[in-house]
Amino acid sequence: MLEWAGIPPDESPRRGGPAAPYQQSQRLDLYKEATELLLKKGCAYRCFCTPRRLELLKKEALRSQQPPRYDNRCRHLSPKQVAEKLSQGTDHVVRFRLEEHSEPFYDLIYGWNKHEVASVEGDPVILKSDGFPTYHLANVVDDHEMGISHVLRGAEWLISTPKHLLLYRAFGWDPPHFGHLPLLLNKDGSKLSKRQGDIFVEKFAQEGYLPEALLDIITSCGAGFAENRMGRTLKELVEEFDVSRTERHSSLLELEKLAEYNRTHLSCKIAEETSRQKLVAELQALVDQAYGEQLVDREVLGKEHIEQVLLLRRGHVSRLKELVSPKYAYLWIRPSVPHEQLQAVSDKADEIGRLVLGLLEQQVAGWTPEQLSNDLRRLQEQIRGTQYSHVMKLLRLALSGRQEGPSVAEMIISLGPREASTRIQRALCR
Repeated sequence: MLEWAGIPPDESPRRGGPAAPYQQSQRLDLYKEATELLLKKGCAYRCFCTPRRLELLKKEALRSQQPPRYDNRCRHLSPKQVAEKLSQGTDHVVRFRLEEHSEPFYDLIYGWNKHEVASVEGDPVILKSDGFPTYHLANVVDDHEMGISHVLRGAEWLISTPKHLLLYRAFGWDPPHFGHLPLLLNKDGSKLSKRQGDIFVEKFAQEGYLPEALLDIITSCGAGFAENRMGRTLKELVEEFDVSRTERHSSLLELEKLAEYNRTHLSCKIAEETSRQKLVAELQALVDQAYGEQLVDREVLGKEHIEQVLLLRRGHVSRLKELVSPKYAYLWIRPSVPHEQLQAVSDKADEIGRLVLGLLEQQVAGWTPEQLSNDLRRLQEQIRGTQYSHVMKLLRLALSGRQEGPSVAEMIISLGPREASTRIQRALCR
């Protein structure tokens, strides 16, 4: 999804890189080696406590209205006791020995922080019984091995940073710079969660939202910019970003505004020649998928017609897939409208149809919707006892089979004079 968003990682499991492998399951020897080093230094120890004992400790703490924490019992096992349990094949984990008096650290967003983690937490597990690391060990080892200089992560990890800095100190490694980003919240103030299927990036991609729009709306949430404005490109986001401007409080993600962001970015893409050609190909595929078997005339899939539709509907649609919705079906398939329904709108349907056909025979090159609207209004004035609104309603029905939609002039230009004439001839003239 990073590649979809136009921000592919420099290194990754798919792309490779100098610090490969990039999957934890392929780096287990590295974590084991790091753990052995900590054990040798006396900075870590093996814990043989059973899940049952840990659960009892948790329940007792909750009963006493205390935060659950491990009591560090196995920290005090003698080498002989450890060897005995290992010889018996007893399952165990490895815990990191937290030190008292953690040092203050500077966070790129929250400034100076200090959290005496050892006074409120038990020693954390760093290597599980299955040989996999916990996040505490993996993030420190991986970031050191990969030469990471800056870590930007969620604010919920701020209180764990002293723990990680103690790990860096135990290894004798220089830590990176840390910056903790405030959370994005739902409109009701609840935390965004992967348990909510509606916040997965894949879902937005499948629904036809542009990556530029998603990046734009997310970065508008207090994320390091001097001003919030809709329509920033990735290049502009990179140029304008300043981590020191990141707000410290959580931000509401107003996803109901995503459609407007998408409309803005889609409009920019339609206006630009290169990106417009990509949209033409995408819309061709969408039309063929939605109406393939119903297409009487496959010329509607032609580049010229598709491009005309995009240019005329620029700024009116939020997503490309809207153009294959029932509202725009008239662009791709001919409607079937009973003559009686048209007669009910105006008893002069035949006369109106003949006059409009005469107008369309002119096929004025470069007709704009405004010019054609003026021509249609002058045409209506020639017919006694008719109202302009009734004429437009009649023509809209004949052209699209619907009573709402774009202006009649835009419909005619979108369809082209030949197709518009065919539909008016079939529907209005008897």
